[in-house]
Amino acid sequence: MDTAVSNNITYGMYIVTTKDNNKNVGCIINTVMQITSKNPIISISLNKENYTNKALKENKKCAISILTEETKQKTISTFGYFSSKYIDKFKDIEWEEINNLPVVLENISGYIIGEVIDIIDVNTHDVFLIKIKNTKQTSNKTPMTYKYYHEVLKGKSPSKAPTYNETKEKENMKKGNKYKCTICGYIYDDEKEDIKFEDLPDAWKCPICGVGKDKFIKI
Repeated sequence: MDTAVSNNITYGMYIVTTKDNNKNVGCIINTVMQITSKNPIISISLNKENYTNKALKENKKCAISILTEETKQKTISTFGYFSSKYIDKFKDIEWEEINNLPVVLENISGYIIGEVIDIIDVNTHDVFLIKIKNTKQTSNKTPMTYKYYHEVLKGKSPSKAPTYNETKEKENMKKGNKYKCTICGYIYDDEKEDIKFEDLPDAWKCPICGVGKDKFIKI
């Protein structure tokens, strides 16, 4: 089976948020699909190991913020590579509580609020069917696509993402002269950069998650 074919499927970039009791919880997702137009229902996919998955199963309500191309790298890093179980992801970002849910408002084109009506077990992930209760368009900014995230921002898919390609990741690791961030998976390629990794200043930070050189390994 040629897993590369799946790379041709288009995706967006979103932040899904909910609550675990009084704790604000959220993460980056790239799989949101509208299922029906009348009495609109959408579906989202979340890894079973994701803390947001657990919180959403209990709360049954969530908000989905549609990210734009102006979204900061720090936002993607915080919501994409760290767990709400251990950090407050909302402390440095613009958000507002709407319908008793934390809604990310910074650099978005709009948001959706809904309630879970069904959950489908699909092995490593759960697909949540969500009935839309409220929506709002907040700007005319261009929504970020997963293609833009990969090709322009040079972002990588975390291992828990439904689009993570383990075969492709292993192939990249065989080519050498590359350094991989052990936090977010970003790969620094000496052949494609103006300066070798070893010559980067000590203060250099990963452009995706912001950690230092000490968190990189040579692959």
